Amino acid sequence: MSDRRRLLPLLNTTRHGSRDSMTCLYRCGNACDHPVPNQSDNPYLGDLVSAEMSRRGVVRAGALGALVLGFSGTAAGALAGSPAAAAPAAPAAAAPGRGPKAGPLTFSAVPPNTLDTVVVPNGYDHAVLIEWGDPVLPDAPALNIHRQTGATQSKQFGYNNDYVGVLPLPGRGDRALLVVNHEYTNEDLMFPGFTSQDALSVEQVKAAMAAHGMSVVEIERVGRTGQWRLVRSGRRQYNRRITALATRFQLTGPAAGSPFLRTAADPKGRTVIGTLNNCAGGMTPWGTVLSGEENFNQYFVGGDGASDADKARFARYGINTTARYPSGSRKWDRVDERFDLTKNPNEANRHGWIVELDPFDPEGRPRKHTALGRFKHEGANVIVTRHRDVVVYMGDDERFDYLYKFVSDKKFMPGNSWVARQHNLSLLESGTLYVAKLGFTSAGEIDGSGKLPSDGAFNGTGEWIKLAAGGRSYVEGMPVDEVLTFTRLAADKVGATKMDRPEDVEPSLATGKVYVALTNNTDRGKPGKAPADEANPRNENKHGQVLELVEAGGDNAAKTFTWSLPIVCGDPADESTYFAGFDKSKVSPISCPDNVAFDGAGNLWISTDGNALGSNDGLFATHIEGPERGHLKQFLTVPIGAETCGPFITADDRSVFVAVQHPGEISGASIDNPKSTWPNGDYAKPAVVVTWRLDGSAIGR
Repeated sequence: MSDRRRLLPLLNTTRHGSRDSMTCLYRCGNACDHPVPNQSDNPYLGDLVSAEMSRRGVVRAGALGALVLGFSGTAAGALAGSPAAAAPAAPAAAAPGRGPKAGPLTFSAVPPNTLDTVVVPNGYDHAVLIEWGDPVLPDAPALNIHRQTGATQSKQFGYNNDYVGVLPLPGRGDRALLVVNHEYTNEDLMFPGFTSQDALSVEQVKAAMAAHGMSVVEIERVGRTGQWRLVRSGRRQYNRRITALATRFQLTGPAAGSPFLRTAADPKGRTVIGTLNNCAGGMTPWGTVLSGEENFNQYFVGGDGASDADKARFARYGINTTARYPSGSRKWDRVDERFDLTKNPNEANRHGWIVELDPFDPEGRPRKHTALGRFKHEGANVIVTRHRDVVVYMGDDERFDYLYKFVSDKKFMPGNSWVARQHNLSLLESGTLYVAKLGFTSAGEIDGSGKLPSDGAFNGTGEWIKLAAGGRSYVEGMPVDEVLTFTRLAADKVGATKMDRPEDVEPSLATGKVYVALTNNTDRGKPGKAPADEANPRNENKHGQVLELVEAGGDNAAKTFTWSLPIVCGDPADESTYFAGFDKSKVSPISCPDNVAFDGAGNLWISTDGNALGSNDGLFATHIEGPERGHLKQFLTVPIGAETCGPFITADDRSVFVAVQHPGEISGASIDNPKSTWPNGDYAKPAVVVTWRLDGSAIGR
């Protein structure tokens, strides 16, 4: 630990829930200052018909099945042809109903703290892998905070890293591609002497735009350990920056070319410049990365001349057309008029999609898939059924918004041939989009306190309501391009269940069960707002919960499911918390679950964002099967003011990656007067950290 790192007091400058007001400003444009976008009055579904569940029929495909790092021969050799074809082989299917056996989580839990560093358990070590401003392209200059431009930042690692994915380079067990989202910028912590958005120079605005997006960086294992480092020499042919400034994206699917997506600069409605507010993501079995565009609304201004219908659509997505520069506005229209909705009323409709990036094709154009719907995507995670349907789970990260899934029309093609990969690259272009409607078994017993019902569980049944399929709308009065472009409005019409900020939604590749991080909702139960229900059982919910969803017949393409809440977060001493019935005196306190992941033993790992218990955010692990189910333990903590993003665990279980986002993001902080000096002792910089076990064995066990 650097001798310049120090224990800092946790400053209580929160404004909404548990987030600092500075994070509210920059991350989501002060969303809580504005009306909740969902003003619908959706009815709640009564008990649905029960469905018997099994674990059979899950193809163990996706990140954990495909990415076994560090073992030569696991990732297939490069496919024939160009570097674009050099992708991992498709994973083999696991035997039906046979997942990995859960090993004990033997690490000693890290206690809650307010240290300005990353804290890991005894027997582990960690290192910064890459940080804001590090060179990505070979000709990138070193970061000079006094001379930031769009051109320089377009070659450097972007700001506020969020999603982390690691894909092995074929035939190279010691090398991989790190793919990272860059969600948003904080100009207070980027530019010396910053006073306001208006005072930024044109080049500084362009630098901020370029600091958004994604990075692809080649990394290598350090010896035979679980540590990784950047590859700093050689061709580094895959290294790439995707930005909000200049990268061109292709629109695919039923809404591509729709009048809702056409602009004067793109009259065909098929090519979009830039990607905005990329939050979480996921990886596909065919070796691509999915990235979710989330709080895109804060980047747009104007729209005062829009029709009433368009104003209603803007409002449902949190776009304020009543003031030229609403609270939290970036004012990017000063540099690029596409962010002015008065001049370009459809430009906002071209953001809020799931992006697919092929990191093995450094010249390929990323795509925005309209078939997956448009909303504030936290991310997207994939599983393949025994019938080889590709199923994608997604959450809309807004108070009182919804849970979605997509099922492909075409079937996944196993193997690593060129034909198979080209086929699989088209799987997300057409399919069926659903939204979730939950039913409750103990609806009359929910009083908003978090008290367990008399049957001892928060649980129920549910169904997937079809919104669009095969280029056809299933929502009355809305054509298919309208359903997909204004998916929130379509989901309102069919009566989807309002949730407490559904963020990461991830299926277990061992069991097929699906886990949803419901981060919090301090508006739950307030006057005029939806009251507590069995899936969201606490009013003014500060701490969030984790939902477990089991699809009928063990088929992730099923139309019905059962659900339960294995974890209701908070201080274990609080009666409103629940940890799957495990002894609460033995579990770590947890608040505001954000992202989830699985290790090779099937254990659930949970990262947090906005800890409302007065300590730093962190990463936690728990069993989700067997007698240790609910025994939650904190694995690491991040520095003051930061949130824990990612996480990603390599399939050999020897390395865990987390993105440390917005360290030192505390009201009153600036790059000249930092509240955190992590990671280098000067001023705060977002960075990706890798943690490993000193004896080289599996993380956590």
